[in-house]
Amino acid sequence: MNVIDSHCHLDYPGLAEDRDNVFCTIGTHPHNAAEEPDVTVAELVDLAKHPKVVGIGEAGLDYHYEHSPRHMQARSFRIHIAAARETGLPLVIHSRSAEADTAAILEEEMGKGAFRPLLHCFSSKMELAERGLKLGAYVSFSGVLTYKNAEDIRSTARAVPMERLLVETDAPYLAPVPFRGKTNEPSYVVKTLEKLAEVKEV
Repeated sequence: MNVIDSHCHLDYPGLAEDRDNVFCTIGTHPHNAAEEPDVTVAELVDLAKHPKVVGIGEAGLDYHYEHSPRHMQARSFRIHIAAARETGLPLVIHSRSAEADTAAILEEEMGKGAFRPLLHCFSSKMELAERGLKLGAYVSFSGVLTYKNAEDIRSTARAVPMERLLVETDAPYLAPVPFRGKTNEPSYVVKTLEKLAEVKEV
């Protein structure tokens, strides 16, 4: 069986160029929305023409840290949605402590024209997953799924249809058990997949 880590952060800009089986996404993380206020749909669409770019993002809303003002995060999020819509590439969505606003923006923007949402590193409440699934979203789970106190997330994973599930590491963060507390790496995605199989009873 081939296992793919659908999302990780590798600090090596040329890696996608150097490896046939490594791809990338392009976008502005919500933490950086204030630092990159001039990003445009046209710029993202142009960058997305590179053959190794397979998605837009990660973009979205983060109210946990609020490194950027909420209105700037929302503006950037909508720009990334427009780029995803124009390119047809999946939109990798970051949402932390911002479930209601994330869902509302996704629903509003979907009304303007279809795009392909992916709720990455899902650790939100079930409601966001439900609203996302109605829009055709995929839901990706990280090593958090393996944590003892993550029963709510496992419950959500049980409810997500198999054909809408992805796994990821979000490396170098969120290493799964038994590597929790260590630097995460793409090969550890197998531990998250094993837990997901257990949760789904397959």
